[in-house]
Amino acid sequence: MTLTKLLGALAAATVLSSAAFAQGYPERQITMVVPFSAGGPTDTVARLVAEKMSADLGQQIIVENVGGAGGTLGAGQVAAAEADGYTILLHHIGMATSATLYRSLAYDPLTAFEYVGLVTEVPMVMVARPDFEPADFPAFIEYVKANNDTVTMANAGIGAASHLCGMLFQSAIDTQFVTVPYKGTGPAMTDLLGGQVDFMCDQTTNTTSQIQGGTIKAYATTTAERLALFPDLPTATESGLPTMEFGIWHGIYAPKGTPAEATDRLSAALQVALADEGVIKAMADLGTAPSSAEEATPAALKAKLESEVARWKPVIEAAGVYAD
Repeated sequence: MTLTKLLGALAAATVLSSAAFAQGYPERQITMVVPFSAGGPTDTVARLVAEKMSADLGQQIIVENVGGAGGTLGAGQVAAAEADGYTILLHHIGMATSATLYRSLAYDPLTAFEYVGLVTEVPMVMVARPDFEPADFPAFIEYVKANNDTVTMANAGIGAASHLCGMLFQSAIDTQFVTVPYKGTGPAMTDLLGGQVDFMCDQTTNTTSQIQGGTIKAYATTTAERLALFPDLPTATESGLPTMEFGIWHGIYAPKGTPAEATDRLSAALQVALADEGVIKAMADLGTAPSSAEEATPAALKAKLESEVARWKPVIEAAGVYAD
């Protein structure tokens, strides 16, 4: 056989193999790793979409919680997994911040993964123990600045959404105060409810029921506009803190080298899930909304991650607080 014929045969075999993979995928259960504890806000988002994606794919997606090290343990596990489309990762904004927070990561967030698509962007809310003294957000800011050596802000650990929000808040008001890291959102919220800490900033997926029940005091959101869920709650921007405008976006990834046929099929299933009326309603009840069909794509997630790594790098370096 000539070299030309051999190359042609190899190319044809590759095309047939790719077509066969696309037609058969998925043939078994898929594991979706969530790099945070069960019951937390990211876990809530993951389980919402996993159920509907499973129905579209015809195979079950099992959510596996691999918490620790600000989400890097779970992400690292997926980065090292076989690139066959059967292990995927649902991670939040921490995928972007870990690139700077951790100076000796075992993987590069920008090069160790293939992309599936964006899932949602969850607003943050500044909340406090119910008996916290300030009456509104401007008074809250002044109180924190005047009592920065005694007030305490809880977070779910270095790299968690609540930790990132706290760093932005300190930068926005140009004031350092005492932060108390916990091993997860649940313990942080428990101590806030019990009055052991004064305030925290966390996702609406974790704070909505507490705000509605009156067990915590809400001061402001990090959104550009007021939330329909809490129309009387001002934005941080309204109080002169425009740099506090941000959300905790979530995306789905696969190990580097995962066939495009798999990531494209997963992206299509994600879009079906995000268009589901039940998912839309559930997310609305949590103060958020699904990503659009244009956002739930590999290209959109890739662009988002790259821009967010660039955005957070100077913020983290200015704070001088690293996770390693």
